[in-house]
Amino acid sequence: MDFTDGNFISDEHRQLVQSASGSEDPLSASAMQIPISSNSPMSRKSPRSPQVHGKGSTVNYDRQSHSPRDGHPKKGGCGGKGTWGGLLDTDYSYCLDSNDPNYDSSEEYGHPNARKPACDFDAYKKKATIIVEEYFATDDVVSATNELRELAMPSYNYYFVKKLVSMAMDRHDQEKEMAAVLLSAVYDDVIDAPQVYRGFSKLVESADDLIVDIPDTVDVLALFIARAVVDDILPPAFLKKQIALLPNDSKGVEVLKRAEKGYLAAPMHAESLERRWRGSKTKTVEDVKARINNLLIEYVVSGDKKEAYRCIKDLNVSFFHHEIVKRALIMAMERWQAEDRLLDLLKEAAEEGLINSSQITKGFDRMIDTVDDLSLDIPNAQRILKSLISKAASDGWLCASSLKSLSLEPRKRLLEDSFTRTFKMKSQSIIQEYFLSGDISEVCSCLEAENKTSTGELNAIFVKRLITLAMDRKNREKEMASVLLSSLCFPADDVVNGFVMLIESADDTALDNPVVVEDLAMFLARAVVDEVLAPQHLEEVGSQFLGTDSIGGKVLQMAKSLLKARLSGERILRCWGGGGSSRPGWAVEDVKDKIGKLLEEYESGGDIREACRCIKELGMPFFHHEVVKKALVMVMEKKNERLWGLLGHCFGSGLITMNQMTKGFLRVAESLDDLALDVPDAQNQFVDYVERAKTKGWLDSSFYYGNSIHVKEMGPAYDNDFCSSVLGTSVSAKLQDPTYHSTN
Repeated sequence: MDFTDGNFISDEHRQLVQSASGSEDPLSASAMQIPISSNSPMSRKSPRSPQVHGKGSTVNYDRQSHSPRDGHPKKGGCGGKGTWGGLLDTDYSYCLDSNDPNYDSSEEYGHPNARKPACDFDAYKKKATIIVEEYFATDDVVSATNELRELAMPSYNYYFVKKLVSMAMDRHDQEKEMAAVLLSAVYDDVIDAPQVYRGFSKLVESADDLIVDIPDTVDVLALFIARAVVDDILPPAFLKKQIALLPNDSKGVEVLKRAEKGYLAAPMHAESLERRWRGSKTKTVEDVKARINNLLIEYVVSGDKKEAYRCIKDLNVSFFHHEIVKRALIMAMERWQAEDRLLDLLKEAAEEGLINSSQITKGFDRMIDTVDDLSLDIPNAQRILKSLISKAASDGWLCASSLKSLSLEPRKRLLEDSFTRTFKMKSQSIIQEYFLSGDISEVCSCLEAENKTSTGELNAIFVKRLITLAMDRKNREKEMASVLLSSLCFPADDVVNGFVMLIESADDTALDNPVVVEDLAMFLARAVVDEVLAPQHLEEVGSQFLGTDSIGGKVLQMAKSLLKARLSGERILRCWGGGGSSRPGWAVEDVKDKIGKLLEEYESGGDIREACRCIKELGMPFFHHEVVKKALVMVMEKKNERLWGLLGHCFGSGLITMNQMTKGFLRVAESLDDLALDVPDAQNQFVDYVERAKTKGWLDSSFYYGNSIHVKEMGPAYDNDFCSSVLGTSVSAKLQDPTYHSTN
């Protein structure tokens, strides 16, 4: 016994305490060896002591037992059968056993390691990643949907949304489109709306982290959010609500602003977003229309609404549901026996939210726009359509007040007889042949034969058909269409009506051509540059479409912006390559050189018809003021009236307009100071020619010139009052025309 520190403890017990406190190697797997004292209760003298095999031998505590628990001491020197473990042991890794007689179910909730679901969050994340990778490899929407459903953990589905989008963001357009399609497929079927909302919220919040690996995160994630809004799986209010929750300097705010202002506010945004990643890979508008027609026919025959709704949902084109409404109404008008069944389908689809109210209204509006065409095949089309509108409004699934007006009196439009349909078909053939041959004279001959009376409505239809076919082709055909339009010399009112008809049908055109607004604006600006239309005609086109948000307003605004740009005339002329063919357009210096050579050739005894042909072949009617300027200068220098006669012939044939004449005379007036160095009496000659031109009607009567005027010194920024008082009101207006300065 050791009494040194006042501790009454034997050496044997001291060794036991040291062993229990972990002084031995905790990793040792050997059994504990304890020396046995003669006074110990475990000595051989004690009746409770086990049999000892020899002095100093190791004591074996193993006994035969029916218990499955091992009786050896645990690693660390504590535990074993019949023990309570170590003094500082805090291991709670044991599991509750429901078969234990003392089992209490309430302990499941208070226990820190209570039984978890079969698949915890970590396992869910791993399986979700595998599902996404397999889906990108196989493109099997059904298989991915079933695998996600089998996970049976709906509270974690927001992570699947986040993982799917984040993985697609770092891949090609095909995977991005696949991700958007899968989200639409699982929405409200496997993944409910709150989980989708939360998934996109997580994506926006992590934009700052995503941009480290994906530099174009702002643009791509904005596209996904805009696409989700278009596909009706994310509410538009998501954008403003999330902006309010994020710091102003976060990338998430940039993403939301880009989605709202860059994509959702754009014209025809639904169609553009659907096709941004080459939409559904193989799906075309014609395919969708054919599938819609087939499902409606099948529904009329079978009457199976569930199957019809499934087919509508499988189309995955919620922005195009107005086509379902339109085709169902046409079918109801053609097959009066199926009217009730088709209206009932639309009614329930609207009530269940499968087709939203805006698509319902748009479908009826499209019917109102095309009811005149239907009247050719269905004599009472207007009356039947009015009846269908009344029934839908009375059933409560259509707001009749939001529709366009429908007059029962027939409109005076050319599309009322079979002759018009024949002309439209022939016009298409004429235009297609022109795109192959480029023969303008042949087009003029064919039009004279088909439209002998030069009816304005037929001219407008030809303009619409020409530009519509050109917009669906390459730049060569677009250039050829502009050249042909400037060569036909249609009345301006007919061309205006043609553009109005084009803008009215822009919604349908946008399904095949998402940039229809840009194309129409360029064609309209080109018509002004080519002097097919005057600048004031732009306002006439815009007056047909009120509001800056309308398609007409956007086309007009873009056309004006193009015309106001510096050097707009040359830029617009060369926008599609110029020349009406695949070759590049003429450079301005080349055109000036050609004009000088053709005038010299004519002056030396050339044929007037050949000279006019060369001027026309330049294909630059907006630049004819250069012909006037060079011819007038040559007349004043050489005092040769032959070129003066050429100007008279060109004006009389309509090749050079009064506007170009005025611009040419003004440009000569600007250069009189320089011209007087070579021609001393230049000013006197110019005054004489101005009076002769006014007498012949080439110039406006308000145009006059005085010796004290030096137009050149005024520069491009003319004073309005001065120009009006000296040169006249109409000439002052010419000086303010941006296309005048842009071509000089």
